[in-house]
Amino acid sequence: MAVAVNVRDVRGGAGDVDRGDIGAGHAPHRRPDPRIAQFVADALGGARRVVNVGAGAGSYESAARAVTPVEPSESMRARRAAGLPRAVDAVAEHLPFADGEFDGAMTLFSVHQWSDVGAGLREMRRVTRGPVVVLTCDPERVRDFWLYEYAPEVLDTEAHRYPSIAMMAAALGGCGSVRAVPIPWDCTDGFNEAYFGRPEMLLDPAARQACSAWSFVDDGVRERFTTRLRADLDSGVWDERFGHLRRRSFHEGSLVLVRATPESEEEQFHGGT
Repeated sequence: MAVAVNVRDVRGGAGDVDRGDIGAGHAPHRRPDPRIAQFVADALGGARRVVNVGAGAGSYESAARAVTPVEPSESMRARRAAGLPRAVDAVAEHLPFADGEFDGAMTLFSVHQWSDVGAGLREMRRVTRGPVVVLTCDPERVRDFWLYEYAPEVLDTEAHRYPSIAMMAAALGGCGSVRAVPIPWDCTDGFNEAYFGRPEMLLDPAARQACSAWSFVDDGVRERFTTRLRADLDSGVWDERFGHLRRRSFHEGSLVLVRATPESEEEQFHGGT
């Protein structure tokens, strides 16, 4: 049975932020990275018909062969390119599909914006015969990043919003795994940790706007962050402490890929970050 939950705001969004508002400045800074896309494709394991929940403007849909996108925000649906399939207007917590209709399911950088994460994941499991793939951040590791010393309010917000790995595993059931996803130094998908070795990028207000957590803090936080980071870059303090990150090809941070398959209940979720 579908879970009868359908929580929206007046703009057609769902959850704690309207992605249409945040998404207005995404285009130059939030472009899918092909190396991350390959992790998603590998996790889908060749599934032919895939539902993409919280699809937004269609990032990473190339990871699947045939995609049915689901997106509750009208403004995000309008930003989808002409060549992409039209998105279904629905929320994760109430998917308008039959049991086992899809070979696979994915949701990418989306679960932390849902009104009821557990209900949404159970719905994804219900409509999917094969793997359910979730690209998200582990809240236990979000603060393990140099940005926490400059804007703790932002990463406190992130850690609070992301659901725990244990909770997602319980909601998905079956057999599963959790894998850390290495973040490339030149990552084209500009979430906060994508700039682990390029701190100057986060001085750009547009780059920060593309990360939804910055929308939850006030101007004072943003001003203090900018002032302190610029000063530490100019003086060399940042490089003294974190300059080794500029030389890393990849960074293993909080980005993880959760994969679950509907195996017997005796199977246990395994893996780690």
